[in-house]
Amino acid sequence: MFYEMEIAGVKRQLPLCKVTDNLYIGAFIMFSDVEITVKSAEALLKKAPEFDVIVSAEAKGIPLCYEMARQAGTDNYVIARKGPKLYMNNILTTEVDSITTDHIQTLCIGDKEVEMIRGKRVLIVDDVISTGESLKSIENLVNRAGGNIVGRMAVLAEGEAADRDDIIFLEKLPLFNPDGTVK
Repeated sequence: MFYEMEIAGVKRQLPLCKVTDNLYIGAFIMFSDVEITVKSAEALLKKAPEFDVIVSAEAKGIPLCYEMARQAGTDNYVIARKGPKLYMNNILTTEVDSITTDHIQTLCIGDKEVEMIRGKRVLIVDDVISTGESLKSIENLVNRAGGNIVGRMAVLAEGEAADRDDIIFLEKLPLFNPDGTVK
């Protein structure tokens, strides 16, 4: 089963994936899709407030974050890693319970990333905002690093996230019944 939608002027078929017996979601995968990444970054930048640095979570936000930074003419973007790396010092961590992952994850940044964020206007970016748990975790890291969050953006707002007034997004992604109909 698929759900066809237009995102940043590009049509895509999103496979429907089972979350629970009564809930399916449309899987939006930016990996390996350069066209959707470039077009989404362009469309989001048109709506973005002024910022100094973009922050996203590993891994699905990476291509979008990179492309937005490239198009904006800046080299300032930070990826909250899913675990500490050997090169990271003075690590800040937070936990996230995402709808698309079957376990609690840890997100972390080190002192290099903290320095990039401290005192800066931070734009948090993700591919999809659904329950908002990933967003809360990134906000936690940015706040602890001393950044000033100026915006929260995603390509898609899934389900009730589309009703939030504190995020900017390109398109609403509905939730689905087991038979593929929109909830």
